[in-house]
Amino acid sequence: MRILKKCILFYFGGFAYFLLEILWRGRSHGSMFLLGGTCFLLIGKLNRCLRRITPVLRLMAFSGIITALELLTGLLVNRDHTVWDYRNLPLQFRGQICVPYSLLWIPVSFGAMLLHRFLMRKIRRA
Repeated sequence: MRILKKCILFYFGGFAYFLLEILWRGRSHGSMFLLGGTCFLLIGKLNRCLRRITPVLRLMAFSGIITALELLTGLLVNRDHTVWDYRNLPLQFRGQICVPYSLLWIPVSFGAMLLHRFLMRKIRRA
C-alpha cells in the first residue's frame, strides 16, 4: 500500500505541474511530469519533517529545492533550450533557472503543500 500511495501522490504532483505549465505557457514536456511528481513527493515529506520551521522558511526552502531540481533537469534534458529558455530573463543561470521563476515557486509550493495534505487525508480514509 505504501508504494501505491507514493505512486498516487507522484501522479498528482506530476499531473499538476504538467497542467500548470500548459496553463502558463501553452505547452509542456514529459520531463516536467517527472519533475513535478518528484517535487511533490519531496515537498510532502519535507513539510512533515520541518514542522518546527516557520511556514515562510519552509516555502522558501521548497522554492530552492524546486529550483535546484529544475536546474538538474534542465542540464539533463534542456541543453538546447527547446523545453524552456530563460536566457532572456533577468538573473538567470545558463538559461535553465532564473530568480523570477524561483520566486514564483513560493506560492506554487504553498499550493502543493495544501494539495499534498488534502490527498494524504483522502488516501488514509480509503
